[in-house]
Amino acid sequence: MPVDHYENFPVASILLPRRLRGPVETIYRFARAADDLADEGNAASDARLDALAAFDAQLDRLERGASIADGAEPRLFATLGETIRQHGLPFGLFHDLVSAFRQDVTVLRYEDEAALLDYSRRSANPIGRLMLLLFGDDDERHRLQSDRVCTSLQLINFWQDVAIDLKKDGRMYLPRVDREAFGVDERALIAEPAETARTPEWRGLMRHLVERARAMMREGAPLATAMPGRIGLELRFVVQGGLRILEKIERVNYDVVSHRPVLTKADGPLLAMRAFTMRS
Repeated sequence: MPVDHYENFPVASILLPRRLRGPVETIYRFARAADDLADEGNAASDARLDALAAFDAQLDRLERGASIADGAEPRLFATLGETIRQHGLPFGLFHDLVSAFRQDVTVLRYEDEAALLDYSRRSANPIGRLMLLLFGDDDERHRLQSDRVCTSLQLINFWQDVAIDLKKDGRMYLPRVDREAFGVDERALIAEPAETARTPEWRGLMRHLVERARAMMREGAPLATAMPGRIGLELRFVVQGGLRILEKIERVNYDVVSHRPVLTKADGPLLAMRAFTMRS
């Protein structure tokens, strides 16, 4: 499906069975719309929180079987309601997503890894669990593997977007405990991000964070080889895409401030080769 944002990973791609492309696109549009309320434009924090509360209210109406109210994306919610009903999707996962986006408005710093994992549990993991349910997979081990893949993807996006987050609203996902352990000063990072990103302290911090995300991805990767057919291939591309971004972070010597690593068409053949030869 065409999207208006840069995405590291495929969205409703041709690898998915045709019957599921519509539901996946609907879930994506819901998440993207709610995320944009938290992140895009120049609205004040109170206005963003009000808009997200309206999203939660629409979800509540769907859950009660009430009619969709005017205001917050009525057409999107009508389609979402149909998708939820057809596939028996839990409303709690959608509320989790909105909860994480509200947190983006109110929380600009994270204390430690546990705080980031709690955020990712609501911002990223619901997407993977919803995809499994669309495919009729309710296996507990697969859910946990999906969580590892999705959390890793979320962390990779954080490390990739350090400069963007700082410039946008001063938000920082680099945990304070890790920054201090490696001697990266927050004030220096804010005042001179390009200079800070070239220091040995920064490289040590980012090397640590990259390895953490890579280890997490590898813990979840067996899901991609366990799932059959096209969904398994789709997941193998997702896993390899995440690992490729980590490689690119390393290749710029961890200076993600001056060089934001992204996937391009040139990465396609390598990702395909790795996806088709991936083993558990």
